[in-house]
Amino acid sequence: MRPSRTAQLLQSSLRLTPRAFRPTRATFHHEYCSSCEVRESQKDTKIKAKAVVDPLIPPADHRQLGIQQGLFTTSIYSPGSPLFLPNGARIFNKLVEFLRAQYTYFGFDEVITPTIYRKLLWEKSGHWDNYAEDMFSVTGHGTSEAKDRQKIEDDEEFGLKPMNCPGHCLLYASRPRSFRELPIRYADFSPLHRNEISGALSGLTRVRRFHQDDGHIFCLPSQVGKEISRTLDFVRLTYETFKLGPYRLVLSTRPREHYIGTEEEWTNAEAALQQALDASGQTWTLNEGDGAFYGPKIDIILKDSDGKEHQTATIQLDFQLPKRFELEYQGQESEQEQNGAKITVPSLLANDGPLRPVMIHRAVLGSVERFMALLIEHYNGHWPFWLNPRQIIILTVNQDKAVVDYAVKAMNEIQGGGINVWLRRSPDQLDGGIKETDTAAQARELHRSTFSVDLDDSPRSLGKKLLDAKTKRYSVIIVVGKQDVDRGQSVTVDFTGITDPEDHIRRLVQQEDKPLQKVNVELKRLRETLLALERAYL
Repeated sequence: MRPSRTAQLLQSSLRLTPRAFRPTRATFHHEYCSSCEVRESQKDTKIKAKAVVDPLIPPADHRQLGIQQGLFTTSIYSPGSPLFLPNGARIFNKLVEFLRAQYTYFGFDEVITPTIYRKLLWEKSGHWDNYAEDMFSVTGHGTSEAKDRQKIEDDEEFGLKPMNCPGHCLLYASRPRSFRELPIRYADFSPLHRNEISGALSGLTRVRRFHQDDGHIFCLPSQVGKEISRTLDFVRLTYETFKLGPYRLVLSTRPREHYIGTEEEWTNAEAALQQALDASGQTWTLNEGDGAFYGPKIDIILKDSDGKEHQTATIQLDFQLPKRFELEYQGQESEQEQNGAKITVPSLLANDGPLRPVMIHRAVLGSVERFMALLIEHYNGHWPFWLNPRQIIILTVNQDKAVVDYAVKAMNEIQGGGINVWLRRSPDQLDGGIKETDTAAQARELHRSTFSVDLDDSPRSLGKKLLDAKTKRYSVIIVVGKQDVDRGQSVTVDFTGITDPEDHIRRLVQQEDKPLQKVNVELKRLRETLLALERAYL
């Protein structure tokens, strides 16, 4: 097979020549994507106030906020590897769940791949020659009883993966492929390791162990433009949902040193990305020489609430890894010939197989940890309801058994039933009477929406409980007292912790003319109301 066959097909499908890759003057402006710029009427007043920088108030720092909100910690025993506390894990999982919910629409299938590979794989992919300084190498130790041959294999060098792409190439190569199957889209949340120098480590933004919403698309040359366009749509949808932006697009081209492939292949790949950027209708800039060692890329540069820029999402075009891993698909002519058909159409004769697919690397959030850091600073503790690790808290007016039992009933209504409250409480909270349930364990329903709900039935005064709940920035505060028990059908809810516009919340809770601090909600409608508030943001 001719090594530049895929490049020739791509060039043909795009109808571009190497000379065509010349950015027009009107294309390049240091501007941002206005589609992600939230309209003033949509912004919460608290977030708007944050945008006005007070010189006496330092900008939000995710490291300090992470401690205050109990999100994550670090340890000298694993530098650069954040340890997520329960609240931080809730946010992390929500981000991953959000992406998984979009994968069905964008056609991705999630896979799971190893964390460690033999050195041979990294030599095959080119990482060992071009990326070794940023990798962790690992050497096994054979047991004393092992045979000499086995011990040699156990003692050989391995590498912790800094990227998922070689593993996804192995998945693609696991069986023969047809052009009918393409595009194939893999998504992976496996942890990655990169050897950042110790002096550069910082919170969640510069780490050694992290998770990337990694995706790889194996497609026909004629499908490249559409796949890149859909990925840009994915980026736009995601950043609009999180109210982040504005952002700008940057095309990074072939490095001067440490790259693989021919100049012709790089020129065609750069031209393909240029055409996709032009078709997107968004302005973009050129960053010469900053591409990955295996291909050019589109970087999404996000401006945060304090005006700082961060590289988050990325889209990279790659001819080299498919060549190095000898990835192939059977073209249309080969399949028809196998079925006994004689090919006479010139366009089909040009696409003889086997052929190389084109590989597209893409990440929408980039590093999930870094994206989390941006969100922590962006929201500054005022999390939207659906993302808040402290969504709901139920406060009892006193420790009367009837009041506590009714609070537990409300908790079960919120979660749709089947909550073992005893397991959610600390030992010093068991005095009042909630004992371990003797109900038989049951498997929970799949895909049922659950909320983060806490219960405070401590002997403190209601005023202190309310102050504590507001300081911790719970979105929804529910107060249960004797009057609620006597009515037996409703609870009193404070919705003022939700960051959505007040008139929007009023419509959802059907309280057009009453204060949101004391809304009476029927128990049977409580879960439905909370689900509506969560869905409204998405």
